[in-house]
Amino acid sequence: MGEDPQDPELSFWDHLDILRDSIIKILVVTVACGLLAFFFKETLFKIVLAPKNSQFITYRLLGVKPFDVHLMNIGLTEQFMIHMKTALCFGILVASPYILYVLYKFIAPALYQNEKHYATRIVCSAYIMFLVGVLINYFLIFPLTVRFLGTYQVSSDVANMLTLASYMDTLLFMSLVFGIVFEIPIISWLLALFGLLKASWMQQYRRHAFVAVLIIAAAITPTSDAFTLAIVSLPIWLLYESSIVIVRMTEKKRAQINSPS
Repeated sequence: MGEDPQDPELSFWDHLDILRDSIIKILVVTVACGLLAFFFKETLFKIVLAPKNSQFITYRLLGVKPFDVHLMNIGLTEQFMIHMKTALCFGILVASPYILYVLYKFIAPALYQNEKHYATRIVCSAYIMFLVGVLINYFLIFPLTVRFLGTYQVSSDVANMLTLASYMDTLLFMSLVFGIVFEIPIISWLLALFGLLKASWMQQYRRHAFVAVLIIAAAITPTSDAFTLAIVSLPIWLLYESSIVIVRMTEKKRAQINSPS
């Protein structure tokens, strides 16, 4: 269309046209990235299946003994559908910077200058923290989970027969969960910015938070392995502690702004 979304003369239907064009651009780029990932199947699944290999970098750094985790397929269409789903998820992840840019470009004209500043900081920080959560899950949390659950046996007479679907569902679920969990500092900062959260409250309920962290970690990785539970709990607890520091700094800044000159 070529309309400028900042033009005050645009009607409601003009804005809908701009939104439609933005959505089309997002879909085209996302599908293109997904198709690219789909056609590079070997590379895609070399990355995705790497954590089940005992030669994965995490195991080598931790000195984990060699182990075997074999995956199997039990459905006629399962491998193809998993291939498509994995490629689509990878496409969304690769296209996410462009998606955020297009959405921000559409919303930005409705924001004041100071609101644009905060919006940019929030979006960039949230995106970076989400990626950090996904990477920590891929390189640390998920490999340890795979190693424990994939080799765990109640008896030597019972062999593990893990399906590709269960492996992929667990990887995608844990990546999403850790991406969301790593938004804790951003959410804490926003709440502190509006005066809805105080560092003193977070310190007062630190013990309660610790118990909550253990419960969340146990839900994410339902294992009886204390080492894995500690590995999962540690980054979440560090996020909570860092959030206290962020909230305290935000409170001081708000106090300076609101104090009379």
